[in-house]
Amino acid sequence: MIIDCHGHYTTEPKDLHRFRQEQTRAVKDKSPMPSPASLKMSDDEIRDSLEGAQLKLQRERGTDLTIFSPRASGMGHHIGDESVSLEWTRICNDLIHRVVRLYPANFVGVCQLPQSPGVAPKNSVGELERCVTQLGCIGANLNPDPSGGYFNSPPLTDRWWYPLYEKLVELDVPAMIHVSGCCNPAQHTTGSYYLNADTMAFMQLILSDLFRDFPTLKLIIPHGGGAVPFHWGRFRGIALNNKRPELDEIMKNNIFFDTCVYHQPGIDLLTKVVPVDNILFASEMVGAVKGEDPRSGYYFDDTKRYIDNAPGLSAADREKIFSGNARRVFSRLKVKAS
Repeated sequence: MIIDCHGHYTTEPKDLHRFRQEQTRAVKDKSPMPSPASLKMSDDEIRDSLEGAQLKLQRERGTDLTIFSPRASGMGHHIGDESVSLEWTRICNDLIHRVVRLYPANFVGVCQLPQSPGVAPKNSVGELERCVTQLGCIGANLNPDPSGGYFNSPPLTDRWWYPLYEKLVELDVPAMIHVSGCCNPAQHTTGSYYLNADTMAFMQLILSDLFRDFPTLKLIIPHGGGAVPFHWGRFRGIALNNKRPELDEIMKNNIFFDTCVYHQPGIDLLTKVVPVDNILFASEMVGAVKGEDPRSGYYFDDTKRYIDNAPGLSAADREKIFSGNARRVFSRLKVKAS
């Protein structure tokens, strides 16, 4: 089985976008909010939105199960206040649940959290628990920067985040560290902001004692770990200079990278320097880089073939990357993926 640990619902029914536009406009104009009851998204519309996109690509590219969450750039935690974020989050998470009910063999859900700038992460615990215990979600996307590009929240290692980590550990679900859309004009959302946040998160984690406090907490840093594999020597040197363990020891059971890296040399580097036990297969299709590479004739986000062609990987290594590591990290996936 090939499990894609990083998929977003980026082909949502049009009425979801209509609702969000009205909600965003209401925030700006201080006018009445649209009613969630006005949303009209039929099961047929959901099927149509997936059949020609994610499901088609699953079949064509030879993947089996996608761990599926709301559109990351659409989480928009910087829009409105806590109540706006909670309403929007519940709508998006319920939509993922509908997808999973329609296609239980193809998708399993991961939720977004109702974060908001300056609001303590403990306020997201209720929605996390609802999504895991009632909707069957097996993980969550955790935004380290609800401000949308201004990085004014405490670092992920601050005790401000601890109540959320406590609930993740209690429920035995991992979190993917994933920012949303960027409202800072100095950064491109998917080209720099995402990768900056990934790199920032890793730097915070390797200099902290977070996993001494939470030895079973599992965090996934997407997009191949940002700049980390390319600058492995820099991060390793900084860690050792600060009397920290080797990076592979720090990562061991707690930090994982995915394979959303869109060229062969990048995957080759990732699999050469990062321990295989800490790499999860992912494509983020249909996501940040949707086009076809004119040099190869393949789509950039067709990442399975990069793993297939990566030198130095044994059959056992590929099995770990394609499914074994995902089953271990997403412990609630066991029944779904059997």
